Amino acid sequence: MKAKHFVPALTAALMLTACGSGSSNAGSEAEGETYNWDFTVTVSDTSSWYMGAERFAEILNEESDGRITVNVYANEQLSGGDPAAGVEQLMNGDKAFSYNSTIIYSGIDPRYGAINAPFLYKDYAEADATIGASALDAYKELANEQGVELLGFGESGFRQITNNSKEITSPQDLGALKFRVPGSSMFLDIYSTLGADPITMNFSEVFTSLQNGTIDGQENPYDVIASNGLMEVQDYLTVWNYVYDPLMLGMNKDMYDELSESDKELVQKAAAEANELQKKTNRERGDEQLAEMKSTMTVTELNEQQISAFRQSMDPIYDKYESVWTADLTEAVKPK
Repeated sequence: MKAKHFVPALTAALMLTACGSGSSNAGSEAEGETYNWDFTVTVSDTSSWYMGAERFAEILNEESDGRITVNVYANEQLSGGDPAAGVEQLMNGDKAFSYNSTIIYSGIDPRYGAINAPFLYKDYAEADATIGASALDAYKELANEQGVELLGFGESGFRQITNNSKEITSPQDLGALKFRVPGSSMFLDIYSTLGADPITMNFSEVFTSLQNGTIDGQENPYDVIASNGLMEVQDYLTVWNYVYDPLMLGMNKDMYDELSESDKELVQKAAAEANELQKKTNRERGDEQLAEMKSTMTVTELNEQQISAFRQSMDPIYDKYESVWTADLTEAVKPK
């Protein structure tokens, strides 16, 4: 499968018009310029994603003495609720920043899906070690190809599954159930392999679709489930940690390259602090959110033997996608 490579267009004009840059001058000539940038997240303004984005905006505003303003938008407001369109806006320069899952990027270029391979990491420690050792550098290089400066990873976390029909403890339990999955061919294949009926839809439509029975279930990390109230319209939660889902804090590369060196350093500093806060908050909230879900839903936490049965059923996914991810990325995301 040939990956799509997007080259950012309308660069100079969009720097000024779409994102409110004070100047299109590069390097030292951009020193002291005023910027008014937009930053989008896929989920609600009660999420850890939004908290991280707001912290990023606060740091830039405070440390630039108000010279840099970042407007944060929840629920993909700038792209009509469509996260894939939101990523394309970032690549094209229609906005400056976004927090988007690598899963969404993989709908544009399937190589991004390597780190979302099913049952790749057993826990956060393993994911952290791998990202620090090799995965982050590999994804920075990949993102640069398509006009995005990757300012580090936040995280959505490990993805779980909910539904309104029954407890899920084995691959056979997913048979014929209709699940909303992200707009990624790999996720469609994962659920088809398990015998389910997967469909894609914008996340903004998920709550209503669960409520009216258009779909039986969905899969997402705790914070996305809780901050969007999905437990209000779901009866069963299965904890299986089947996919680790990092968030790319991306900046349009042309905009980044035009910054003075001191502003680049400021953006990098703000991103590091924002990502650290977002991940810390996401993990702390996860324990609290799981406890809350246990009070309103039937929660099933799979043991290692049960997880092993699901893991073994994923061999066809690895057989199909390792060549799509490329040997370099497949190696970069292997647990360290």
